[in-house]
Amino acid sequence: MNKAILLIGGNLGDRTAHLRQAVDQINEQVGRVEKISAIYETAAWGVAEQPDYLNQALLVNTPLDALTLLRTVLDIEHDIGRIRRQKWGARVIDIDVIFFNDEIINLPELKIPHPQMQYRQFVLVPLQEILPHWQHPVLHKDITELLALCTDKLPARKFEHPTTN
Repeated sequence: MNKAILLIGGNLGDRTAHLRQAVDQINEQVGRVEKISAIYETAAWGVAEQPDYLNQALLVNTPLDALTLLRTVLDIEHDIGRIRRQKWGARVIDIDVIFFNDEIINLPELKIPHPQMQYRQFVLVPLQEILPHWQHPVLHKDITELLALCTDKLPARKFEHPTTN
C-alpha cells in the first residue's frame, strides 16, 4: 500500500458538501482515508478577487501508483463539477497530491512533493494538524518546521460551519 497525502479544497457552491463528496469518492476510488484534518478557511491565493476557500488535508492508503492516483483524482474533480478556466481561479473542487510516500517525482504532468506547498499556509496548517512530523523528502524538514518558516500572509483559520436553529 502507498501513502498519499492530498489537499482538497474549493470556493464555489456548497463548499462543505463538495469536500464531503470528494472524501467519499476518494474513499471509494482511491483508497481508505486514514486521517483527515479539520476544515480550514483561507482567502484566495494567487487571484484575490474571488470567494474564500475551504481546505482539508487527507492521508490515504492506496494501492494506486502515483500517475493512476493523479488521473483518478482528476476524474473525481470532473465528477464533482470542476471546470478548469483560469490558473488559481475559483473552483468547485481541487484535489492536489502533496506527497506520495517519500517519493520525488518530476514529470510534466505530476510533481511530487507539490512544488509550492511549503509557501502556503492553507496547505501547511491542515497538514500540520494530521502529520506534524511528516518529512519533506527534498527540503528535509517536517511539516511543523516548514510552517514555522512559511512567510505566507494569508492565515488558514479553522472553519466553523454556521448552524441553523
